[in-house]
Amino acid sequence: MKHAKALRGRRRAVLAGGFAVVVAAAAGITATAFAGSADTSLSDDFEDGNSAGWSKSGGSWSVVADGTKVLRQSDAGSSLARQFAGDTGWTDYTFSAAVKAVSLTGDSAAAGIAARAGGAHQFDRLVLVPLGARLEEVRGSTVTVLGKVSLPSAADGWHALRVDVSGGTVSGYVDGVSVGSFRTGLTSGRVGLLTTAAAASFDDVAVTSLLGIPVTPSATLTATASATASPSATASASASASVSPTTSSSPTAPATSWPKATGTTTLTATKAVSGTFDGGNVEFIGGGDLGDGGQDEGQDPLFELADGATLANVIIGAPAADGVHCKGSCTLRNVWWLDVGEDAATFKGTAATQTMTVTGGGAMHASDKVFQHNGPGTFIIKNFQASDIGKLYRSCGNCSKQFARHVEISDVTVTAPLKTLAGINPNLGDTATITNATLIGGTAKNVCALFKGVTSGEPTQTSSVPDGVACAATGITLK
Repeated sequence: MKHAKALRGRRRAVLAGGFAVVVAAAAGITATAFAGSADTSLSDDFEDGNSAGWSKSGGSWSVVADGTKVLRQSDAGSSLARQFAGDTGWTDYTFSAAVKAVSLTGDSAAAGIAARAGGAHQFDRLVLVPLGARLEEVRGSTVTVLGKVSLPSAADGWHALRVDVSGGTVSGYVDGVSVGSFRTGLTSGRVGLLTTAAAASFDDVAVTSLLGIPVTPSATLTATASATASPSATASASASASVSPTTSSSPTAPATSWPKATGTTTLTATKAVSGTFDGGNVEFIGGGDLGDGGQDEGQDPLFELADGATLANVIIGAPAADGVHCKGSCTLRNVWWLDVGEDAATFKGTAATQTMTVTGGGAMHASDKVFQHNGPGTFIIKNFQASDIGKLYRSCGNCSKQFARHVEISDVTVTAPLKTLAGINPNLGDTATITNATLIGGTAKNVCALFKGVTSGEPTQTSSVPDGVACAATGITLK
């Protein structure tokens, strides 16, 4: 099925005083508050060239040209890749989208749409799978197949997917063919686009309220386009970083191979570690309260390390909750994150003499940060690799209690997408020392980001390059 663009105009609206009010078009999503009518309540055809208004959780997403502009998740190796929009208070609606599989092979491969998403791992979903389509209910690590149909062309061309959620019933349709109607225990939630061990394109997304069915009157589209700070510093990268660009034409994966899991363990409560815990390359994932896959700040971690503890040879899968918390000096040796949740690890030290050391290991798919530094002390990252991340390291920009923090990064390889290796707050006394870093697909502006740290509100970025004082970078190789 070849899809056609039906929606060209771009507006976003929210409910204010009972009326739909048009807001600036920067978010890229057209939306109106649910009002018990059949009017479109959310739509996006990605013709504005961005995915603003959507919230990423895993995967490698970008707007690309495929006849028209579409949103594509291109990493077929990502075990879980999702984009969410809408409001958790949405109840009864129809959600439709055009979906085209780019890579759909293997027993676990799936690509489709989700409704009533209360978290990144709780929703009803309709997905294309090899030679078929399935309607499923997902609750953490438990996936229940509600219905399925044969679809020999599932991996070829565009398909129209539609999910209706009304009261305690969920119904699914593929290319107009019913997959069935079933009981569901989920009552409300956002909408989502998703892949599992697959790559796919998405287009012509639309959400409409179901005619005559009451919905939450206060539901609004809360996602907005984020403001981009204008760097005011004029320091040049060449003055403080030794950059050795090569002629590589496209990013490639780091040479170091990732370990294969020897087994899987689900943690439904945080595992406290004192002394040394060697996981033997077992993959740990979150379940229960740790298994919703959310991106909220303040989540509990899978592992909490006491002062002086060591975590070694652990693979952290998805959902990863808030990864690892370090309460004092600690060491993470050969720890691997397959799909970073909120943060991979957070240093919550209490003294300037404490050190958190990450040696070996790697991380993939961090939409924001890999390592977060909240307490005082020094954070050391060495012999590490990462791909598809926002920041490798971030000193807290708006903690209610601030400290001078220090980071030392050496012998790391990061494959773009990448925002920056280190984000620090020089006004608070932060320093960053970066040596021997290889950026595959990166630029000199991906090395250091300098911010004005605050104790409330949002920090302001002042520079996107090393200044040679607060951030000193040497041996930076761009490929």
